[in-house]
Amino acid sequence: MSARSEPLAARLRPQTLEEFAGQQHIIGPGRLLRRAIEADRLTSLIFYGPPGTGKTTLAEVIARTTQA
Repeated sequence: MSARSEPLAARLRPQTLEEFAGQQHIIGPGRLLRRAIEADRLTSLIFYGPPGTGKTTLAEVIARTTQA
């Protein structure tokens, strides 16, 4: 699928931790989870919350940032 044929929401989805909005208390610069992601020191995570809060997007960003 070409980039133009993807839905707008998919094209605008954050690709990096810097682009991810919200949750700065855990993924902001210097925070514990952010440091673990950047150091590629994660073993597993469970994201919990209502639909549409960014769980899958954050998981995809983490996968791109680490060697997952």
